[in-house]
Amino acid sequence: PKPQCLGIPVYDVDARIIDPTTLSELTQGEIGEIVVHAPQVMQGYWRNEAANAQTFIHMDGKRFLRTGDLARIDEDGYFFMMDRLKRMINASGFKVWPAEVEALMYKHPAIHEVCVIGAMDLKRGETVKAFVVLKPELEGQVNEQDIATWAHDHMAAYKTPRLVEFVSSLPKSGTGKILWRELQKRQAEQNP
Repeated sequence: PKPQCLGIPVYDVDARIIDPTTLSELTQGEIGEIVVHAPQVMQGYWRNEAANAQTFIHMDGKRFLRTGDLARIDEDGYFFMMDRLKRMINASGFKVWPAEVEALMYKHPAIHEVCVIGAMDLKRGETVKAFVVLKPELEGQVNEQDIATWAHDHMAAYKTPRLVEFVSSLPKSGTGKILWRELQKRQAEQNP
């Protein structure tokens, strides 16, 4: 086993990584959607062909379930979860995975918590927005532009949050998981 990994497919499971837009299979190391073909995969949705058409694809004569999970495969065939497809941000045609941006932003010494979402943008379609909770001892010593500038210096330009909003806390579930959908909904209500 490897740390932070989903593992490898068990016997009789054909799992692959595809481009979620073109549905073509990707190579080792590339991030894409996990698709699975196996005897234990559901047959489909009862009397809902529209849902089946969105959920299943055919490759190499097999029917694969689209999981909506984004991952990559390493050189040993191990799958590493990266994010959920529904969270993907399409900024000027570039695919941005919020979990990847969040992981990079946690390296900033002033950031206690961060959640990245997509925000509507007239030029780019969507842009990257970060909700940031600062470490209490550094509040007032860092501003939103400082965070955006730091991010631009530490990641690809298309991944950089162009919008940064400081918040006192992030919405969380009872188990402590950050509820990114609530932030996404709040953003959509601000900019319909």
